Parts: sequence; structure tokens; C-alpha cells
Amino acid sequence: MQPPLGIIEGFYGPAWSWQARAQVVSRLARHGYGFYWYAPKGDAFLRRRWQEPHPPAQAAEMKAFARHCESQGVAFGIGLSPYEVYRQFDGAARRALADKLALLAELGVQRLALLFDDMPGDTPELAQRQAEVVAWVQAHLALPDLAVCPTYYTDDPVLDRVFTPRPPDYLTQLGKLLDQGIDIFWTGEEVCSRAVSPAHLRQVAERLGRQPLLWDNYPVNDGDRMSRHLHLRGFTGRPASLAGELTGHAINPALQPTLTCIPAITLAASYRLGDDYCYLAATREAAIEVLGPELGRQVCDDLLALEDAGLGRLSDERQARLRECYGRYDHDGAREVLAWLAGAYQVTDEMVQTQ
Repeated sequence: MQPPLGIIEGFYGPAWSWQARAQVVSRLARHGYGFYWYAPKGDAFLRRRWQEPHPPAQAAEMKAFARHCESQGVAFGIGLSPYEVYRQFDGAARRALADKLALLAELGVQRLALLFDDMPGDTPELAQRQAEVVAWVQAHLALPDLAVCPTYYTDDPVLDRVFTPRPPDYLTQLGKLLDQGIDIFWTGEEVCSRAVSPAHLRQVAERLGRQPLLWDNYPVNDGDRMSRHLHLRGFTGRPASLAGELTGHAINPALQPTLTCIPAITLAASYRLGDDYCYLAATREAAIEVLGPELGRQVCDDLLALEDAGLGRLSDERQARLRECYGRYDHDGAREVLAWLAGAYQVTDEMVQTQ
């Protein structure tokens, strides 16, 4: 059994092109990916400048992408982060949010995710204030699919260190206050979980009063440290038995759109094959599908350098050999490797703090 699979484009750093997004949708739709949330941290008009409309050219691109998703049988969604709107949800904030929702509806949005992640949690009665915003949106938006990302979307204590300690029983309160038809995102036991177990998801479901929607932070590779590595290996630590514990499984992709399809395809394979899934064999099969036989095998042969060692541990000589090797291929995947070697995908702390 395979749960609903999809993409939540929620990374920091350099943005994908609209052409790349369309290519990812077309490729992954064939493997059962049925939804796509557009929510890059670099789109200020969905975050700190959320009250402003997207520039006309960008809005037209989004509308065309929504049509492409529909043509592929993929539901197009937007992840909106109305920055700290829950601090003062007054008449002005409501009017601004209503205007934004109307604009998004014009773009062909079929799903909306309200994202309260990466914001301070020091507001009194945080769950109640956020639930008030969600209920208002639900009443003013004619969309059947609404999801919420809590401020504390994992038990990982790193969130308490960065965004102030979480209020007691925050998740339980939020789950009780939100309509049962609303999905709630969860990343697992960590922000970037090494593994996700059915037992953990059952525990989370008890607190939320519903099964969670998994926001899987693999193969995402944003941030100063992770952007120095390419995430190419097939999924591990996600047994097929998760399917019965989730309302959906959304992956946060890597900065490299072509290469991200390799692990994405293996996730579908892991659900399909169950106990017969072998992650390295699935990686090789997916790499050949995405990159072709020769380049696919080359990438698999270089996993130790590209994924494990990363830019910080590759000598100048080794990097030069890799540039020579991948420079021989006329393929978007090879060009992404070359751009990564050149530092084009490096995500700085400043990007994370300002996007």
C-alpha cells in the first residue's frame, strides 16, 4: 500500500526554475506522486512580504505551472507563511489575508498549507491564536484540502533552542482546536529524521488527534552544512508499514531538481516493494531512469565523493577529476553536479536568516 505521495518545495537557498519544476512533476507523476506544494523559503511574497501580490510575470508562471500540474493529474498547492500574523490577527490582518487568498485562488491553487514553522513561539496561547487564524481561513477559502505546519513540528529540541521553548501541550491543544479535516505536518523525531517508525507516528497521532502528514526532510540539502553534499541515495528508514499511519508523505526536495528525482523514485519503490526493497539497487535503477545508463552508473559509482565526502573533504585534485568526468555529459543532471562543484548551490547562514 502506498500513501498519497507528493512534493513540498520548502527549502532555503537558490530557487528552482519553473521549467525544472514542470519536469520534476512530469517525471514523478508516473511514480504515483499526486500533489505539489510550492513553498520555497526564497519566495518573499509567501513569507515576509506575504501581504504583497506576486509580480505579474511570476504570477503568470505560477498559473502556467498549476495548469501543468493539472495536466499530469497532480494537485497544485501553495504553502503560505503569513509571517507572525497570529500575534495580532486584527481587522487589517484579516483583510490582507483575504486579499492574498483571493489572489492565490486566481492562480489555480487546489491545496493550501498554512505554515507556522521557523517563527518564534513565544506568543501567549500560541495554539489558540494559530487555530483562530486557521479557522478563519477555512471559513473564507473554498478549498477542500487545507494543511497546517505547526511552529513545533517535531520533538527535536533544536526548535526550542532556536525559536524559544514550546508551550506545554502545544500539539495536543492545536490538534483539539483544528477541524478534523485539516492535515497537520510532522517531520518525525528530528527536523531531518534519520528514520521514521510506525510506533512514533502512532504516538504523534494520539497527541494530534489524527494521523500526521509527513513532511520528510530528505533529500533536502539546504543550510551551510548540507548544501555541501548531494543527497542521492535511495530512501532508508521509511518502512512500507508507514503507509497505514499517515495521511500523506511529502518530501522536501534537494536544491538540484534533476538529481532529486533519484531518491524520490526510490521512495515510491520502497512502498511498492515492501520487504523486497533494497535501497542501493533502487538507487541504481532510479539513477539510470533519470540520467541514462552511462551517467546513472557514474553517479552511483561516485556516491562516496558526492554524498558522503562532500565539498569540504574533496581535494582540489579530486574535484578537478570530477569536473572533467561530468563535463563530458550533455545532461541536466551532469550540469547540476558541475554547478554544485563550482559552489553554485551553497546556502549561507545569511540566506537562512533572511529568506
